[in-house]
Amino acid sequence: MAYDTRLHRNVAAKRLYLPPGLDPQQAERARAVAVQQGHDATRISHACAITVHDVVRDGADVWLAMEYVPSRNMVDFLSEYGRLTAEQAAFLGVQLGSALIAAHAAGIPHRGLQPSNVLLADDGGVKLTDIGISGWLDPAYLSPEVRRGETPTTASDAYSLGATLFAAVEGVPPMGPDGAGPQVQPNHTGVLSGALSKMLRADPVTRPTVSDIITSLKAITDGRQTAFIPPTATALPEVTTPPPSQHGPPPIPPHQQTRIGEMAPVPQQAQRSAPSGDQIRRWVVMALAIFFAVAMGIAFTELFLL
Repeated sequence: MAYDTRLHRNVAAKRLYLPPGLDPQQAERARAVAVQQGHDATRISHACAITVHDVVRDGADVWLAMEYVPSRNMVDFLSEYGRLTAEQAAFLGVQLGSALIAAHAAGIPHRGLQPSNVLLADDGGVKLTDIGISGWLDPAYLSPEVRRGETPTTASDAYSLGATLFAAVEGVPPMGPDGAGPQVQPNHTGVLSGALSKMLRADPVTRPTVSDIITSLKAITDGRQTAFIPPTATALPEVTTPPPSQHGPPPIPPHQQTRIGEMAPVPQQAQRSAPSGDQIRRWVVMALAIFFAVAMGIAFTELFLL
């Protein structure tokens, strides 16, 4: 994180790292590409996409000033909390797919969607980063045509999205850690199986569009936006409660329940004080009077019966 003195805000600062062995011309070409890609990325605006605020060329360095979001990437999340359920992954896919559509509308394919580019925010949000920006690409998430050297397209993004969701539920990419195969047999994809099989087709022409993918994933989640558990929620201990009695009153709906912190304090004048000595004496006299009245009634009844 850094503070941008021009934007007057905290930003995530990212510097371009050139691969070793480039000659001066190749290095300069890589810098020019990074600057152009950074400027292109500033056109993307979506709630699930990390905003690129600015691109700065400082001598031999190229810096990107991007939106800062307290989060962890999907690789770290899965390492700490384990696999997602199929329903959680479907909800995650809807958010990532929506960000991809915004990028594609600007004419920008992601080029390298993979778990390390998926940020799971501390507040439960989902953010896709490095859209359209060349960087280190994990071959396990690249489509077959991109691995062959072809130009990334929206169809290759659909494959990478499928591979990312596959890894979210299975814990490993569909073609293994290095992407070289053989294909991993799915055991946990569940309701995602049909959608994933279409997204991971080898022929890009036969893959569904990202828009169609979102429609399929929304059907799985049934429109619910609670399917994805944010990082802070999964860290909480699970609390189990016994089922309500069949003969007891029905449980109070959550929205009608009152939390302890919401209860108003008892007014001072309404609080009861300990009884005084005079009050105790009056209660004793009243109790004795009632006792003698009852005793007299019983005696009178016995005399009348005799």
